[in-house]
Amino acid sequence: MKRIMFFVLAGALLASCKSKEKVVESRDMAPTDTKDSNGDWVYLFDGSSLDGWRGYNMDSLPPGWTIKDSTLTFDTELGLEQNYTGGKDLIYGAEEFDNFELYLEWKLPKGGNSGIFYHVKEGYDGIPQVSPEYQLIDDENYASIHDLTEYNTSLGYTEHPEELKPLQQTASDYAMHPADASKKTLHPVGEWNSSKIVFTPEKVEHWLNGKKVLSFVPWDDAWYEKKNSDKWKNSADYGKFKTGYIGLQDHSSPIWFKNIKIKKL
Repeated sequence: MKRIMFFVLAGALLASCKSKEKVVESRDMAPTDTKDSNGDWVYLFDGSSLDGWRGYNMDSLPPGWTIKDSTLTFDTELGLEQNYTGGKDLIYGAEEFDNFELYLEWKLPKGGNSGIFYHVKEGYDGIPQVSPEYQLIDDENYASIHDLTEYNTSLGYTEHPEELKPLQQTASDYAMHPADASKKTLHPVGEWNSSKIVFTPEKVEHWLNGKKVLSFVPWDDAWYEKKNSDKWKNSADYGKFKTGYIGLQDHSSPIWFKNIKIKKL
């Protein structure tokens, strides 16, 4: 009888250990999104509500921004570069953030253009005057659809001004720091991509589809040299704020976002 009880208890103990091993294995294999459940991450958009979102310098949502099929969508027709007017940028205005890790998923149509802003402050004519931008654009097709010659020439890009420049391509810190093209994996238009921005005063990181493609130090001598030598040299307040809203750009292009979440650092 004692031997029978020993084998029963031993079998139960072994089954319990295997069960625990499976639980640990399951946790190890779980996607990072499961971190949302422990409170580290906060959803800014979860597919069901636009609470907290409004237009830049506005009290309500601008026309065009809506929820479709659980995605945050700017529902518009693709505009041409020379006809771009903008003015419908969206911000999450419920809270300002200083140091953070921001994650979201997005897709664009052929020739599409948008961007992700942070440390946004209101009261300016437009967000780009004040806020750094993680660029979102159709690297492959944009220049074949939109005429960039006049715009790039005005910035001093006289060699092949018709081309989309590295500082203007996806995952770059727009007009400041180019993403490393050798590390980029950009999915074709119409397919989902993921982006992550990590901001601290010591280092800023841009991630694209799980790979770090850019890292720079904000507000050091090299940063100010870049800021004062190119597009932002006449924008006195560009990038100076250490806290602000998260924003999404209207650039006369359809755009789709989902799983927008942030973690304070």
